Amino acid sequence: MTGRWQAAMDLDELWEGDMAGVTVGPEKVLLVNVDGELRAYRNRCPHQQWELSEGDFDGTEITCARHLWVFDARSGSGVNPDNCRLTDFPCRVTDGVIEVDVS
Repeated sequence: MTGRWQAAMDLDELWEGDMAGVTVGPEKVLLVNVDGELRAYRNRCPHQQWELSEGDFDGTEITCARHLWVFDARSGSGVNPDNCRLTDFPCRVTDGVIEVDVS
């Protein structure tokens, strides 16, 4: 699988238990650091497309600020409601920089 990796942000700017909204190419991306594991999701709640970066992250779950939908930060699966999921993107760290493939 060949991707188009693009720099999103420096790893040292995203501490464990933090999330950050960034723009990678044409996509708004939510980066999440769950106990040192990085995840990248489209920065939109599937309910009404509200930016998830404006919500809360308790270290394991992401909560949308608009209607309080909750998602598992490791998998992107819906917790409440449980019949939805976030769109994820591959991410990696290269030379201290978080890179995301939004292609």
